[in-house]
Amino acid sequence: MSAYLAIDTATEACSVAIAIDGAIRERFEPMQREHTQRLLPMIEAVLADAGLAIGQLDGLACGIGPGSFAGLRIGLGVVKGIALARDLPVVGVSSLAMLAQRPMRLAKADQVACVIDARMSEVYVGAFVRGPDALAASALAERVCAAAAAPALPPGSWIGVGTGWGRYESELRGAMRGTITALDAAALPHAEDALVLALPQFKAGKVLSADVLTPAYLRDNVALTLTEQQALRARNKEDA
Repeated sequence: MSAYLAIDTATEACSVAIAIDGAIRERFEPMQREHTQRLLPMIEAVLADAGLAIGQLDGLACGIGPGSFAGLRIGLGVVKGIALARDLPVVGVSSLAMLAQRPMRLAKADQVACVIDARMSEVYVGAFVRGPDALAASALAERVCAAAAAPALPPGSWIGVGTGWGRYESELRGAMRGTITALDAAALPHAEDALVLALPQFKAGKVLSADVLTPAYLRDNVALTLTEQQALRARNKEDA
Protein backbone atom coordinates (compact mmCIF):
# COMPACT_ATOMS: atom_id res chain seq x y z
CA MET A 1 0.00 0.00 0.00
CA SER A 2 1.16 3.53 -0.78
CA ALA A 3 -0.22 6.63 0.95
CA TYR A 4 0.51 10.26 0.14
CA LEU A 5 -0.87 13.40 1.80
CA ALA A 6 -1.29 16.82 0.15
CA ILE A 7 -1.89 20.19 1.80
CA ASP A 8 -2.82 23.54 0.28
CA THR A 9 -3.23 26.80 2.19
CA ALA A 10 -2.16 29.29 -0.48
CA THR A 11 -5.49 31.06 -1.06
CA GLU A 12 -8.91 31.69 0.48
CA ALA A 13 -9.38 27.98 1.12
CA CYS A 14 -7.73 25.23 3.09
CA SER A 15 -7.66 21.73 1.66
CA VAL A 16 -6.14 18.38 2.59
CA ALA A 17 -6.19 15.24 0.46
CA ILE A 18 -4.89 11.72 0.78
CA ALA A 19 -4.12 9.20 -1.95
CA ILE A 20 -4.14 5.51 -1.07
CA ASP A 21 -2.91 3.35 -3.93
CA GLY A 22 -3.91 6.19 -6.26
CA ALA A 23 -7.47 6.64 -4.93
CA ILE A 24 -7.89 10.19 -3.63
CA ARG A 25 -10.18 11.66 -0.98
CA GLU A 26 -10.20 15.32 0.06
CA ARG A 27 -11.48 17.81 2.62
CA PHE A 28 -11.87 21.37 1.33
CA GLU A 29 -13.05 24.44 3.25
CA PRO A 30 -13.26 28.05 2.00
CA MET A 31 -11.85 30.45 4.60
CA GLN A 32 -10.04 33.74 4.96
CA ARG A 33 -7.74 33.61 7.99
CA GLU A 34 -8.55 30.38 9.80
CA HIS A 35 -5.90 28.19 8.16
CA THR A 36 -3.83 27.94 11.33
CA GLN A 37 -6.81 26.74 13.37
CA ARG A 38 -8.29 24.40 10.77
CA LEU A 39 -5.32 22.74 9.04
CA LEU A 40 -4.27 20.21 11.69
CA PRO A 41 -7.86 19.10 12.47
CA MET A 42 -8.44 18.63 8.73
CA ILE A 43 -5.30 16.49 8.45
CA GLU A 44 -6.46 14.38 11.39
CA ALA A 45 -9.92 14.01 9.85
CA VAL A 46 -8.59 12.91 6.45
CA LEU A 47 -6.29 10.36 8.07
CA ALA A 48 -9.15 9.08 10.23
CA ASP A 49 -11.40 8.77 7.17
CA ALA A 50 -8.70 6.69 5.52
CA GLY A 51 -8.04 4.62 8.63
CA LEU A 52 -4.37 5.59 8.63
CA ALA A 53 -1.88 7.01 11.10
CA ILE A 54 0.47 9.76 10.06
CA GLY A 55 3.38 7.34 10.40
CA GLN A 56 1.99 5.28 7.51
CA LEU A 57 2.50 8.04 4.95
CA ASP A 58 5.04 7.57 2.15
CA GLY A 59 5.36 11.25 1.20
CA LEU A 60 3.76 14.69 1.19
CA ALA A 61 2.78 17.16 -1.50
CA CYS A 62 2.38 20.86 -0.78
CA GLY A 63 0.90 23.79 -2.65
CA ILE A 64 3.81 26.22 -2.91
CA GLY A 65 1.99 29.20 -4.39
CA PRO A 66 1.85 31.76 -5.68
CA GLY A 67 -0.65 32.95 -3.12
CA SER A 68 -0.99 34.47 0.32
CA PHE A 69 2.36 34.89 2.06
CA ALA A 70 0.89 33.99 5.44
CA GLY A 71 -1.08 31.06 4.07
CA LEU A 72 1.94 29.63 2.29
CA ARG A 73 4.06 29.82 5.41
CA ILE A 74 1.42 27.90 7.37
CA GLY A 75 1.16 25.06 4.86
CA LEU A 76 4.87 24.74 4.21
CA GLY A 77 5.61 24.85 7.93
CA VAL A 78 3.28 21.95 8.65
CA VAL A 79 4.56 19.90 5.69
CA LYS A 80 8.17 20.48 6.69
CA GLY A 81 7.44 19.54 10.29
CA ILE A 82 5.77 16.26 9.35
CA ALA A 83 8.27 15.35 6.63
CA LEU A 84 11.43 16.15 8.58
CA ALA A 85 10.22 14.33 11.68
CA ARG A 86 9.62 11.17 9.64
CA ASP A 87 12.23 11.58 6.88
CA LEU A 88 9.56 11.67 4.16
CA PRO A 89 10.04 12.96 0.61
CA VAL A 90 8.04 15.97 -0.56
CA VAL A 91 6.83 17.41 -3.86
CA GLY A 92 5.97 21.09 -4.29
CA VAL A 93 3.08 21.91 -6.64
CA SER A 94 2.19 25.26 -8.21
CA SER A 95 -1.12 26.77 -7.10
CA LEU A 96 -1.74 27.88 -10.68
CA ALA A 97 -1.10 24.38 -12.03
CA MET A 98 -3.53 23.01 -9.45
CA LEU A 99 -6.16 25.46 -10.70
CA ALA A 100 -5.60 24.30 -14.28
CA GLN A 101 -5.63 20.61 -13.44
CA ARG A 102 -9.17 20.65 -12.08
CA PRO A 103 -11.03 21.59 -15.32
CA MET A 104 -8.63 19.39 -17.28
CA ARG A 105 -9.53 16.45 -15.05
CA LEU A 106 -13.25 17.11 -14.57
CA ALA A 107 -14.20 18.75 -17.89
CA LYS A 108 -11.41 17.52 -20.19
CA ALA A 109 -10.37 21.14 -20.84
CA ASP A 110 -7.40 21.48 -23.19
CA GLN A 111 -6.19 25.01 -22.38
CA VAL A 112 -6.68 26.87 -19.11
CA ALA A 113 -5.72 30.46 -18.25
CA CYS A 114 -5.28 30.75 -14.47
CA VAL A 115 -5.35 34.09 -12.67
CA ILE A 116 -5.28 34.54 -8.89
CA ASP A 117 -6.00 37.92 -7.30
CA ALA A 118 -2.66 38.91 -5.74
CA ARG A 119 -4.04 42.05 -4.02
CA MET A 120 -2.10 45.32 -4.23
CA SER A 121 -3.67 45.80 -7.73
CA GLU A 122 -1.82 42.78 -9.13
CA VAL A 123 -2.55 39.22 -10.24
CA TYR A 124 -0.69 35.93 -10.42
CA VAL A 125 -0.92 34.56 -13.95
CA GLY A 126 -0.21 31.21 -15.55
CA ALA A 127 -1.43 29.36 -18.66
CA PHE A 128 -1.50 25.59 -19.06
CA VAL A 129 -2.21 23.06 -21.78
CA ARG A 130 -3.40 19.49 -21.32
CA GLY A 131 -0.46 17.17 -21.91
CA PRO A 132 -0.55 13.65 -23.38
CA ASP A 133 -0.58 12.34 -19.80
CA ALA A 134 -3.70 14.49 -19.11
CA LEU A 135 -1.66 16.66 -16.72
CA ALA A 136 -1.38 20.44 -16.83
CA ALA A 137 1.79 21.58 -18.62
CA SER A 138 2.93 25.20 -18.46
CA ALA A 139 2.46 27.25 -21.63
CA LEU A 140 3.57 30.58 -20.12
CA ALA A 141 6.01 31.37 -17.34
CA GLU A 142 4.15 32.15 -14.13
CA ARG A 143 4.35 35.79 -13.14
CA VAL A 144 2.90 38.55 -10.99
CA CYS A 145 1.80 41.73 -12.76
CA ALA A 146 -0.96 44.27 -13.13
CA ALA A 147 -3.99 42.75 -14.85
CA ALA A 148 -3.57 45.12 -17.79
CA ALA A 149 0.01 43.88 -18.21
CA ALA A 150 -0.87 40.16 -18.30
CA PRO A 151 0.83 38.27 -21.14
CA ALA A 152 -0.95 37.35 -24.36
CA LEU A 153 -2.20 33.79 -24.54
CA PRO A 154 -1.08 31.36 -27.23
CA PRO A 155 -3.65 30.73 -29.99
CA GLY A 156 -6.76 28.64 -29.41
CA SER A 157 -9.74 28.53 -27.09
CA TRP A 158 -9.17 28.91 -23.35
CA ILE A 159 -11.08 28.44 -20.12
CA GLY A 160 -10.38 31.15 -17.54
CA VAL A 161 -10.25 30.15 -13.87
CA GLY A 162 -9.32 31.88 -10.64
CA THR A 163 -10.25 34.85 -8.50
CA GLY A 164 -8.31 37.29 -10.66
CA TRP A 165 -10.90 36.89 -13.39
CA GLY A 166 -13.62 37.89 -10.97
CA ARG A 167 -11.95 41.18 -10.15
CA TYR A 168 -10.20 42.12 -13.40
CA GLU A 169 -12.06 40.36 -16.22
CA SER A 170 -12.15 43.34 -18.57
CA GLU A 171 -8.46 44.18 -18.16
CA LEU A 172 -7.43 40.53 -18.49
CA ARG A 173 -9.46 39.95 -21.64
CA GLY A 174 -7.90 43.02 -23.20
CA ALA A 175 -4.34 42.08 -22.25
CA MET A 176 -4.37 38.32 -22.79
CA ARG A 177 -6.23 38.59 -26.13
CA GLY A 178 -7.20 34.93 -26.08
CA THR A 179 -10.52 33.37 -26.97
CA ILE A 180 -12.01 32.81 -23.52
CA THR A 181 -14.94 30.42 -23.94
CA ALA A 182 -15.84 29.97 -20.26
CA LEU A 183 -14.99 31.48 -16.89
CA ASP A 184 -14.93 30.17 -13.32
CA ALA A 185 -13.98 33.24 -11.32
CA ALA A 186 -14.61 31.53 -7.98
CA ALA A 187 -12.18 28.65 -8.56
CA LEU A 188 -9.57 28.00 -5.86
CA PRO A 189 -6.74 25.43 -5.75
CA HIS A 190 -7.55 21.98 -4.34
CA ALA A 191 -5.13 19.62 -2.61
CA GLU A 192 -6.81 16.81 -4.55
CA ASP A 193 -5.35 18.25 -7.75
CA ALA A 194 -1.97 18.71 -6.08
CA LEU A 195 -1.92 14.94 -5.60
CA VAL A 196 -2.95 14.30 -9.21
CA LEU A 197 0.10 16.32 -10.29
CA ALA A 198 2.43 15.02 -7.59
CA LEU A 199 1.81 11.27 -7.75
CA PRO A 200 3.71 10.80 -11.05
CA GLN A 201 6.64 12.69 -9.54
CA PHE A 202 6.67 10.43 -6.49
CA LYS A 203 6.58 7.41 -8.79
CA ALA A 204 9.47 8.79 -10.86
CA GLY A 205 11.52 9.69 -7.79
CA LYS A 206 11.40 13.41 -8.60
CA VAL A 207 11.14 14.44 -4.97
CA LEU A 208 12.73 16.89 -2.58
CA SER A 209 13.94 16.84 0.98
CA ALA A 210 11.61 18.97 3.09
CA ASP A 211 14.43 21.26 4.16
CA VAL A 212 14.81 22.62 0.60
CA LEU A 213 11.08 23.06 -0.10
CA THR A 214 10.45 26.76 -0.77
CA PRO A 215 7.38 28.86 -1.62
CA ALA A 216 6.91 30.45 -5.04
CA TYR A 217 6.08 33.96 -3.92
CA LEU A 218 6.86 35.53 -7.35
CA ARG A 219 6.97 38.93 -5.65
CA ASP A 220 10.41 40.22 -4.68
CA ASN A 221 9.16 42.30 -1.75
CA VAL A 222 7.61 39.64 0.47
CA ALA A 223 7.59 41.89 3.54
CA LEU A 224 5.14 44.77 3.07
CA THR A 225 5.99 48.21 4.34
CA LEU A 226 3.68 49.78 6.92
CA THR A 227 2.23 52.05 4.23
CA GLU A 228 1.57 49.05 1.94
CA GLN A 229 -0.10 47.14 4.78
CA GLN A 230 -2.39 50.09 5.55
CA ALA A 231 -3.27 50.51 1.86
CA LEU A 232 -3.97 46.78 1.53
CA ARG A 233 -6.24 46.76 4.59
CA ALA A 234 -8.15 49.75 3.19
CA ARG A 235 -8.64 47.99 -0.18
CA ASN A 236 -9.77 44.80 1.49
CA LYS A 237 -12.39 46.74 3.50
CA GLU A 238 -13.67 48.30 0.28
CA ASP A 239 -13.91 44.83 -1.32
CA ALA A 240 -15.72 43.26 1.66
